[in-house]
Amino acid sequence: MELKGIHHVSAITALAGKNYEFYTKVLGMRLIKKTVNQDDTSVYHLFYGDEKGNAGTELTFFEIPRAGRNHDGANSISEISLRVKNNEAMQYWKTRFEEKKVEHEELSERFGRRSLAFKDEEGQRLRLVSDETNRGVAGGVPWEKSAVPKDFGIIGLGPVMLTVRTRELTEEVITEILGFRKKGAYASQVPGQPDILVYETGEGGTGAELHIEERKDLPPERLGRGGVHHVAFRVNDEEELREWINKIQGARIPNSDFVDRYYFKSLYFRELNGILFELATDGPGFATDEDLEHLGESLALPPFLEPKRQEIEAKLKPLDTKLS
Repeated sequence: MELKGIHHVSAITALAGKNYEFYTKVLGMRLIKKTVNQDDTSVYHLFYGDEKGNAGTELTFFEIPRAGRNHDGANSISEISLRVKNNEAMQYWKTRFEEKKVEHEELSERFGRRSLAFKDEEGQRLRLVSDETNRGVAGGVPWEKSAVPKDFGIIGLGPVMLTVRTRELTEEVITEILGFRKKGAYASQVPGQPDILVYETGEGGTGAELHIEERKDLPPERLGRGGVHHVAFRVNDEEELREWINKIQGARIPNSDFVDRYYFKSLYFRELNGILFELATDGPGFATDEDLEHLGESLALPPFLEPKRQEIEAKLKPLDTKLS
């Protein structure tokens, strides 16, 4: 068994409307599913991705309207990165961020790739990375109706940064149980801190990396809006997922057991620093209950929630995502 790469990352927003505007109108991602948090149906769960919401391109948000701001710290998913096609696209994005007044840093090099750190309106820590030299997991296909030209569009999730108090604990889980392998390291931007270690899985490359930062000087994160809830890794199918469940349970790691999310099947557990991991199947996908041309335009509910549609819709603040 081998994990294929990053499947999705799920974060927290307090403002679904503004979140939708930023990720579709500024970043040009496609809203591929407007649904609800299956564990709390009173709040939206928004999925953004490439043209079809292929595994490895999905950035999702739970709306928690009363969420306080995130208090950044250790034992957290401290940065999400998004892939673009090449270095030329990076220059396009720097200019776009200046025009749209998006908070961002200067273009820089990180682990041999051009990158550009930026934040959304709630302080979510994000980074664009260039796929110019990528030799690993292929990216997705930007939506042709995006607000961003297709050649410059976001093609998927890049490396995910974990900031932890005790690096060895996370390393034990990702290498000995999940099968990640060490790829390299690069210097921390924080003076006096150890190098950031890079691990990869599957075909490797930008779509299959975890970057592990050790920060013993930081208190644990207090999760809120602008923070990240969990990261999911790609599993080929349900049969393989059930093998992973046996492996995780055999290692005596507390876990959710098999969970059917309808659009994919999942397993949840926490690594030894407390960060929530998910293993998720590549399919069935997001066109199972909506026409591909109209993904995300109306509230989609999996069959086991459909009988409660009226009750669910009554609790949600209307969010217009129909395309003009």
